[in-house]
Amino acid sequence: MTKYWINGDTAIEMNDAEDVNTVHFTVDDKDVLVSAGQTIYESLRHMDGIGNIPALCYNPAVRPYGACRLCTVEVSEDQGKSFKFVASCLYPAMNGQIIKTNTEKIRKLRKGIIEFLLARCPDVKVVQDLAKEYGVEKPRFALGENECILCGLCVRICQENMGKSAISLVNRGIYKEVAAPFYAYELGSECIGCGDCAYVCPTGAITMGPDGKPILPRVKIPHAEAEAMMSQEKLSS
Repeated sequence: MTKYWINGDTAIEMNDAEDVNTVHFTVDDKDVLVSAGQTIYESLRHMDGIGNIPALCYNPAVRPYGACRLCTVEVSEDQGKSFKFVASCLYPAMNGQIIKTNTEKIRKLRKGIIEFLLARCPDVKVVQDLAKEYGVEKPRFALGENECILCGLCVRICQENMGKSAISLVNRGIYKEVAAPFYAYELGSECIGCGDCAYVCPTGAITMGPDGKPILPRVKIPHAEAEAMMSQEKLSS
């Protein structure tokens, strides 16, 4: 008989169920038994008090993406001889894993990510709450005025669930943004006004307008793009 934890306060004694496809692993010194075919994050997110892994880019309505990396944990698959960092929303739960979710290394890694997020979105409550939890008081970087954390949830739910591409992530690196096609400030006919993008947005950066269409964060059109668009307007006129 093995003690398997249901949540942080409750455990039961049981044998591995025969003919049932389950996965047995250890999380922060607690034995856990879950249904097979899940990622580490999926298997733990309903277990109160076990793991308590933060994640801003995860939503069960879409496939995992691993954008924010806040869900990073340490995993060993050789009985604790060595550990590696993995994004728990992407990494499968497997038999015999030893998982650590709150070590000093992990907290330091998450703290660095949260510092960047707080610098980018200093007025977003969900980011402020994480900063308070991880002891981030004032970022060492210049503060922005953004609400979007570039998690990509809005883009993915539009593409995967609605079969549309009314919005997308454009540009790269520090210039990456969520935008409508051709940097339009209003969504076109491709948007059916379902509101899913606003619903899954973890920061409130997308809201629904009075016309039933989402209101996206204002974008900053890169100079090269703006120049090309102006040239096109001149040619068409």
